[in-house]
Amino acid sequence: MEKTQRNLAIDAYRGLVMLLMMAEVLELSRVSKALPGNPFWSFLAFHQTHSAWVGCSLHDTIQPGFSFLAGVALPYSIASRLARGETFRKLFVHALWRSLLLVALGIFLRSLNATQTYFTFEDTLTQIGLGYPLLFLLAGRPPKWQWTALGVILFGYWLAWALYPPIPGVFSGFLAHWNQGNNFGNAFDVWFLNLFPRVKPFVENDGGYLTLSFIPTLGTMILGLAAGQWMRTAQSALVRRLIAAGAIGIAAGLLLHFAGICPIVKRIWTPAWTLFSGGLCFLFLAAFYWATEVKLWRRWAFPLVVIGTNSIAAYLIAHLTERFLMDTFRIHLGAHFFAFAGAPYEPFLRGLAVLAGYWLLLWWMYRRKLFLKI
Repeated sequence: MEKTQRNLAIDAYRGLVMLLMMAEVLELSRVSKALPGNPFWSFLAFHQTHSAWVGCSLHDTIQPGFSFLAGVALPYSIASRLARGETFRKLFVHALWRSLLLVALGIFLRSLNATQTYFTFEDTLTQIGLGYPLLFLLAGRPPKWQWTALGVILFGYWLAWALYPPIPGVFSGFLAHWNQGNNFGNAFDVWFLNLFPRVKPFVENDGGYLTLSFIPTLGTMILGLAAGQWMRTAQSALVRRLIAAGAIGIAAGLLLHFAGICPIVKRIWTPAWTLFSGGLCFLFLAAFYWATEVKLWRRWAFPLVVIGTNSIAAYLIAHLTERFLMDTFRIHLGAHFFAFAGAPYEPFLRGLAVLAGYWLLLWWMYRRKLFLKI
């Protein structure tokens, strides 16, 4: 019989992804700016900042990791529900409901401190929600359907951009089709996002992020779906298979980039980025699986598991309690309590306390088996 229990490697990897997201409160870029020329803090700041356009930092792997793990977890979720006797119709309705909730939650979080609902669809939760129903349908099809869908998605998305007139920017020549500005994805958003009530007409997202990125993000989730199916069927040499998939994805993304076919740009989720970042996700998963399931080194993973088993709660805590915790520390400890090691380190030490507060909230929920699910 196939295994349906939780997989520690998945929870630990998800915990790392969420920890990296929550760790934004450490404000490493502020510390680096206060200590110019310090290579240690410059390195940390770089990896807590999204690449300006082309390239990849550790921070850039957060959203692909979360999306990839949504695909990894789906076979486990479907198996669990089927074991409880649920029908396909009920499962699909649940997938649609989950999709709607993820999209709504993403819009809600983006609307915090806004004067009205801020309709935008580039948030991580929203992007996953938009592609989730199709991912569910693909989960019930043979692998060849899934790989074919991945190929069609990536090629079709690449072709749409390649046929749109290029603009000047970071790239020149053929790659100019993927410059920030009036590109294919932004042209869609100028039409689509202005269908919703807005404070002012939408012209361009400052970071270049796009609604249509959910299409190649679905490709990332399909890669995760394949990994999840491999893990559930307990195939031999799983670690080698995950590593091979990771190497192929990274190599394919780099080949497309350096051959001048498609650049690696996370902000617009290019097909090359889908393959490159998907390859990194395979390698992360392989490392966690090897450590927790092959070598059975599990105690070290507990702090990550506390976060990873309650990822939606972690996402909400990071977005909703940061200001509350900072104000609490300021009121009860003083405005500059965390400057005891010097002013440059104050943001880092204050953020470390906030991060500890996040984890303690999640640990409290973990101990009481309070898991927020959608």
